[in-house]
Amino acid sequence: MSKLILFNKPFHVLSQFTDEAGRQTLADFIKIKSVYPAGRLDYDSEGLLLLTDDGQLQSLISHPTHKLNKTYWAQVEGQVDSAHCQQLKSGVQLKDGPACAVSCKPIQPPKIWSRVPPIRERKTVTDSWLELTINEGRNRQVRRMTAAVGLPTLRLVRSRIGNLSLNQLSLGEIKQFQARNANELYNQFLKE
Repeated sequence: MSKLILFNKPFHVLSQFTDEAGRQTLADFIKIKSVYPAGRLDYDSEGLLLLTDDGQLQSLISHPTHKLNKTYWAQVEGQVDSAHCQQLKSGVQLKDGPACAVSCKPIQPPKIWSRVPPIRERKTVTDSWLELTINEGRNRQVRRMTAAVGLPTLRLVRSRIGNLSLNQLSLGEIKQFQARNANELYNQFLKE
């Protein structure tokens, strides 16, 4: 049997099970043995992280050749408009090459948990939210993309991977699925 774990990763939790510096890790939340992250979510990002005990499923989820869509909610400094989104969909140049969004749209602030510590608020600078979908997973890619169009990211929450979403998963909560093999889990939960 193959396992697939959905985890709503809090802010300032490492996407690994150990840390010599004493920071919070997956081990503080996940007590299931022999599962490993399928992809990463930055220490200062929040939201959906997938884990599995199946190497084939881990590859299907995280290997760039599979182009699995990942959707993020980004709170950014500045006011998002359709021109920003068009620029992100057309593509921006990053230091490690061009990057473009599969989709992008301005959104109202999502109804999610409060972040601890909260985002800094500045009286003279507005902030807004956008929903951005990418099918790559380069280091800090969403943050670098929004910065490239003049919208530095203040808070980043991954809301969806493939067909799996945060739904009603509380902060720090896990949900587990099992199937006979990796392909069955992939086709049931991730294939779009």
